[in-house]
Amino acid sequence: MKTAAIAAGALLALAATSSACAQAWPDKPVTLIMPFPAGGPSDALGRAVAAKLGPRLGVSVVVENVGGAGGSIGMQKLARAAADGYTIGFGTIGTHAANMIMYRKPLYDARKDFEPLGQVGSAPMLLLVKQGLPVNDFPQFADYLRAHKATMSYGSAGVGSIAHLACLLLLSDMKAEVMHVPYKGVAPATTGLMGGETDFMCDQTTTSLAQAASGRVRAVAVLTREPFPGLPKVATAQSSGRTAIDFRSWNALFAPRGTPPAIVDKLNAAINDALADPALVKQMRDVGVEFPARADNTPGHLARLVDSEIARLRPILEARNVYID
Repeated sequence: MKTAAIAAGALLALAATSSACAQAWPDKPVTLIMPFPAGGPSDALGRAVAAKLGPRLGVSVVVENVGGAGGSIGMQKLARAAADGYTIGFGTIGTHAANMIMYRKPLYDARKDFEPLGQVGSAPMLLLVKQGLPVNDFPQFADYLRAHKATMSYGSAGVGSIAHLACLLLLSDMKAEVMHVPYKGVAPATTGLMGGETDFMCDQTTTSLAQAASGRVRAVAVLTREPFPGLPKVATAQSSGRTAIDFRSWNALFAPRGTPPAIVDKLNAAINDALADPALVKQMRDVGVEFPARADNTPGHLARLVDSEIARLRPILEARNVYID
């Protein structure tokens, strides 16, 4: 009985401390670690969200770019930060799923080193082909690929990039092997596609919508379950029977493991409030970013998403020996 009483008292004390901490927090600026260079789509989204998050927290949210190793350097810094709510980080399907598989010695553990806070947007992936390829929809692309896969190639922003992962998922479902041409970024990869250096690529709407809408490349399929409103005439691959093809670039915020639950809850509420801002919704929708429903945007849901993405990508990457030393 005495042991149980002591344990109960300790839990009450912990809860009281956490509650008091949350009430006092925040009383100074919050740092948002962006694990990618300034100027890219992740950085743009992170800064847009940070601008709306600050007023909800009552303090400024300062973005700190810490690029390198596919986001691993920045995420390692977040994992080592004090778990007091004053340092949070911007994670992606790359930093929290692909990096756990591709790197033989990851700099952090995506499932053990962080407290999930909530998603901050996702972007559907598109299957894009060069103008000279004689296909206009996914069935035609599938037929052409079967007949010419030995001579075809696809481009990406580099090994392990979201463009690479999406095409690997696509080709795995189609049981096809095609030569991969990695570029140093999505811009040169898109330029290579427009110039006919490669035959196709998979890219997120945030960086390919303008080229697809202008006709400089041809979008032949949306690689998510739902159609993309920005390209209403482009059907999904799923509508052609490819039910396993559902891939989007997602982004989320995380805190160091051990951040008090009350602060995690406060951050999650602030994130959802920020994502409901009409100006932010319009700004992001115009570039192809979609926000999750509030009911689905919980720390628990994000934790399950990380687990499921690691499980989905592992067999695909391991089968093709996609590793980075």
